[in-house]
Amino acid sequence: MDTNKLLLVIIAILLPPVAVFLKSGVGKDLLINVILCILFWIPGLLHSLWVVTRT
Repeated sequence: MDTNKLLLVIIAILLPPVAVFLKSGVGKDLLINVILCILFWIPGLLHSLWVVTRT
């Protein structure tokens, strides 16, 4: 795992929408993550980790 991905994983754990924004920009992934974080934190966290770690 390179340094950039490690940093994104740490940011994804602390602030999931920020990590998704840094990885994929403004789009459907960010919108989905914000909605999941508003509804409940854990689904947003899991979604952000999935977005950050996919290739």
